[in-house]
Amino acid sequence: MQIKPAPRRHLRLVVPALLSLLAATAPAQSGPQKLPSVRLNAGIHNIQAEVARTPEQRAIGLMNRPTMPPNDGMLFVFDEAATQCFWMKNTLLPLSIAYLADDGTITQIVDMPPQTLDSKCSTKPVRLVLEMNQGWFAKRGLKPGSRLSGDAFKP
Repeated sequence: MQIKPAPRRHLRLVVPALLSLLAATAPAQSGPQKLPSVRLNAGIHNIQAEVARTPEQRAIGLMNRPTMPPNDGMLFVFDEAATQCFWMKNTLLPLSIAYLADDGTITQIVDMPPQTLDSKCSTKPVRLVLEMNQGWFAKRGLKPGSRLSGDAFKP
């Protein structure tokens, strides 16, 4: 007995139906989130930082953003000081992460390549973390011990 392949004309009907079915059942690709922002200062340098406060907001972070203005960033606010770890899943931009003490003092800066699952953790317990375009802190001479100011750092 010989089995013959289906005629090609049937593929023209089946393939679009399968693609439609796959599109309907696939999870929707989430676009970038837009959160309320706060103004921060690093000396004469102004930062407009979106504030991620909830676990869901922090989990999404800066994912799926193809670009970010030069002085924009995201401030992650946690309930308690702890070792904070970050990775770059679905994050398209290379970022620099500053781990911050409650008074705005930078404790550590780490550069993060885009779209990696490698975690980079703070070396000290912190409650605040600021993500900016990669190199932002270095270009302004900011390093551990430098202090940011703004309403986010007031008790």
